[in-house]
Amino acid sequence: MSTLDLQITFDAADPHALARFWAAALDLEVEDHDELIGQMLDAGHASPDDVVVIDGRRAWAGAASCRDLQGRYPRFLFLAVPEGKTAKNRVHLDFHLHDTADDVRDAARGAEVERLLALGATKLYDGSLGPQRWVAMADPEGNEFCVG
Repeated sequence: MSTLDLQITFDAADPHALARFWAAALDLEVEDHDELIGQMLDAGHASPDDVVVIDGRRAWAGAASCRDLQGRYPRFLFLAVPEGKTAKNRVHLDFHLHDTADDVRDAARGAEVERLLALGATKLYDGSLGPQRWVAMADPEGNEFCVG
């Protein structure tokens, strides 16, 4: 049986901005495809219309990605789509804080929510189920995620 890797893919109006948001939110590295793009252009497998320049480096016009150098998270891929988000996600990401004491976890959650808001996230609501508490949030394009 083959080994499978997991990649999380987001539809996006601006894949590069969304990749930068998630990279900052989760301490990921935005992937640099400049060299690969050069090879694809030289080989005729891509055209200048497929490429944009961001911070002096060539990037795919319709896609961006980021990865975790520590191996905690799967690769994130962001693909440009023409339509905007219109409904609640059927799947979303949950991020859990590992502090054990409730008061420490609550303070850490609050600090994390404030950090994510400063990066461009939106707070949607506070949630709870029994003793579990979380904050539902959305990234800059409205994709929901929770911080618990």
